[in-house]
Amino acid sequence: MPKAVLLLHRRRHYDDGGISEVKLWRLPGPVPGSAHHFKYSLFYGYPGRRAIAYDNERGKGDHRHRDGVETPYHFTSLDQLLTDFEADVEALRSEEGKHD
Repeated sequence: MPKAVLLLHRRRHYDDGGISEVKLWRLPGPVPGSAHHFKYSLFYGYPGRRAIAYDNERGKGDHRHRDGVETPYHFTSLDQLLTDFEADVEALRSEEGKHD
C-alpha cells in the first residue's frame, strides 16, 4: 500500500513575529471530503493567533480560515493553492501595516 509523500514543508519567520508554514503531501487516494489526491496545511499567524489557514481536514474537505471564520475553498491545483494563500497573507499583512 503506497503511503503519503511529503512534497513540500516550508516555514518562514517574519521580523514582526509572524510565522508562515506550508505542508503539502501527495496521497494514494483523496482525503474524505476532497476530490484530489493531496493533503495540505497552510498556516500564517502569530503565537496564539491563526490569522489565515488553508487545509482539507478529513470529513470537512477543502476550506480556509481567516481570523476564526471558516469558508469553503475551491481547490484546482497545488500551484493555485499556494498562489491564493500567499495573496491572502500579503493582503492581510498590508491591511495591518506590516512590511517584509
